[in-house]
Amino acid sequence: MSRLEGKVAIVVGAGQTPGETIGNGRAAAILYAREGGRVLLVDRRLASAEDTRAAIAAEGGEASAFEADVTSEAACAAMVQACVERYGRLDILHNNVGIGDGDTSVLKMSEDVWDRIFAVNLKSVMLASKHALPVMRAQKSGAILNISSIAAVCATPLTAYKTSKAAVNALTQQMAIANAKHGVRVNAIMPGLMNTPMAIETISQASGVPREKLIEARDAAVPLGGKMGTAWDVAYAALFLVSDEARFITGIVLAVDGGQSARAG
Repeated sequence: MSRLEGKVAIVVGAGQTPGETIGNGRAAAILYAREGGRVLLVDRRLASAEDTRAAIAAEGGEASAFEADVTSEAACAAMVQACVERYGRLDILHNNVGIGDGDTSVLKMSEDVWDRIFAVNLKSVMLASKHALPVMRAQKSGAILNISSIAAVCATPLTAYKTSKAAVNALTQQMAIANAKHGVRVNAIMPGLMNTPMAIETISQASGVPREKLIEARDAAVPLGGKMGTAWDVAYAALFLVSDEARFITGIVLAVDGGQSARAG
């Protein structure tokens, strides 16, 4: 349980939507702490980040919460500064935030919805990375992990979400090549259908489909075992990619989806 011993991580989106299961950001933060990492828990809802901190502290881990809206460059700069001031370094940046609220077809798309989705899903990754990279370059080491989605490569009615996540994949590859000579690795994960509060509770409320019916339908769409993944599946993949075990891996976009994206081939 020491794969991240001595390392410091920022997890952006370390809180979560209320629900019966655990979200991707919280699961990653808890797992990083379990593996010896010290974690700055960033969320625009400080109370939710504090809940994650309490869960980590209950297991004997070390973490602190930080409130930030990562669509703001000033907030991203302050986030990185706070991490370095508190922990002395920055080894891992885990960009986890993403939304699809109000998304629709091009013909029905509003400018405000398009801009908001791109700000949260893409601009936040760029801004957080912009301010983390100088610290990592100075250390000559670091790992950035971006959470994308299989929507980037699979059919979906979510126009802005799909396009923004495809752009996250492209940005990941660009940053990987641009920073390889500085010892900084950049990778992405594309989760598939996951049983997380943001997926289940949000979609159920928006669509009016009962929670259990929604879970049943999503389970049936997954080739591997006919069941959705969980936030822990994403977290364990992330743990590998940010650990020294993946020291020779950069620029990859890894599907964690039970085989769903393989159907696209």
